[in-house]
Amino acid sequence: MPTYDEKLRALEEQFHRDDPGFAAAMADGTPRSPREYRRRNAWLCMAFGLTALGMGIGIGHGLLIATGLVVSGAAAHLFDPQRGRRHGKNIPNTPGNPRTD
Repeated sequence: MPTYDEKLRALEEQFHRDDPGFAAAMADGTPRSPREYRRRNAWLCMAFGLTALGMGIGIGHGLLIATGLVVSGAAAHLFDPQRGRRHGKNIPNTPGNPRTD
């Protein structure tokens, strides 16, 4: 049976393999959100899509409206925290994904 220190070491190695930036931030004492909860790219895509949609409506250009709708829809999909599970990836500690020790 593994000891408490061995379990902690295994957990630390798993964190380092899964998200090295998160592990380094934890070691430095400046924690940041895990990778699956960082949504900067999703917000940028959403802003671009909504801007294109608004401009398309404002100038009455159908292709720009369609582009804005498509990009906004794709960006909305990026906000789903479980999107990796649907493609066979196991994202730990997400809602609906029980933690395995």
